Amino acid sequence: MSARLNLTTRKSLLFALAAERLSTFYEHGQWLTEAQGATLAASWLARHDLSLPHAERKAFSALSDALARELAGTLSREAGLYTAHEMMEALSPNYVSDIALDLMDECERRLREAELAE
Repeated sequence: MSARLNLTTRKSLLFALAAERLSTFYEHGQWLTEAQGATLAASWLARHDLSLPHAERKAFSALSDALARELAGTLSREAGLYTAHEMMEALSPNYVSDIALDLMDECERRLREAELAE
């Protein structure tokens, strides 16, 4: 396992975490904790035979939380549900979504701002 993740993988991780957070919020009405997000990050990384130090997983957790909360705060419930659905569907490489592509660009911007793009 390697801790050196390229930008594409980092964007995918942030996107997947934000998708899970947003989906959980709309399904259960609550936000995942930072620890739950870090655990999700570890699971996602393990499925891809990758790893990151705990501190970086926590940073990704916090960044995904901020993105998901911002989306939920700026979208109507219906638009938020649709966005969460599109994001979850886009986790499959066979599903193409303009919303997901735009959000991947936003993930890259946020990673660069947080100096996590590496």
